[in-house]
Amino acid sequence: MMTLDERRSGLILDDHPLWLEALEPLLREVGIDVVARASTAEEALGLLAEHKPDLFVADLHLNGGVGGAACVREALRRFPALNVIVLSGFDDPASVDEALSAGAAAFVSKSALPEDLGSAVRQVFTHSVFLANQHQRRVHRPSRQSDRLPGLTRREAEVLELVAEGYSNGRVAVMLWVTEQTVKFHLSNIYRKLGVANRTEATHWALVHEFGRRAGNEAPASGGSR
Repeated sequence: MMTLDERRSGLILDDHPLWLEALEPLLREVGIDVVARASTAEEALGLLAEHKPDLFVADLHLNGGVGGAACVREALRRFPALNVIVLSGFDDPASVDEALSAGAAAFVSKSALPEDLGSAVRQVFTHSVFLANQHQRRVHRPSRQSDRLPGLTRREAEVLELVAEGYSNGRVAVMLWVTEQTVKFHLSNIYRKLGVANRTEATHWALVHEFGRRAGNEAPASGGSR
């Protein structure tokens, strides 16, 4: 549980009142105090300017008017330091790509478990990797995206590095506090951006570019998949 000094503010955008009501207590449990709720993109942009929250949780598909992805893109243009999580009733690769391309730091399907939203919140505020070992420690893992992988997001760079080190999708999911499905979606984007066809080619690319230095020293984890 966070202390009052550690708590952050958030704004929710969703055109379904039920989701607006349901999300607020879930966010409160992970240290986010919802300061405003909006049902349209236009309303959300105005409230963002008024409250300047730390987190913006936005539905990807809105009925009429400006869509969720366009709202996220405009919000980040106006407030570059804003952390954004996109929610969607669809979890297909196209929806994930749309959300991440708009600048969202995390994608959560509306069919996900409540703890997955909590994981996403921790993900956007923490530049670290969770290692589920006997000591349950976090290890800082600075992204190399800015100087070596200009086409990848910070999260994609982290996924690529861990995959190149031989970790399975399931293990990567645990270490990054995301679902295995989210890891697969990130891998799909990585393959497209690097111009490779599969996990093996992505790993080879990473090794050639000196990513995942421990891959040659550790046995690959079982259960890896495309």
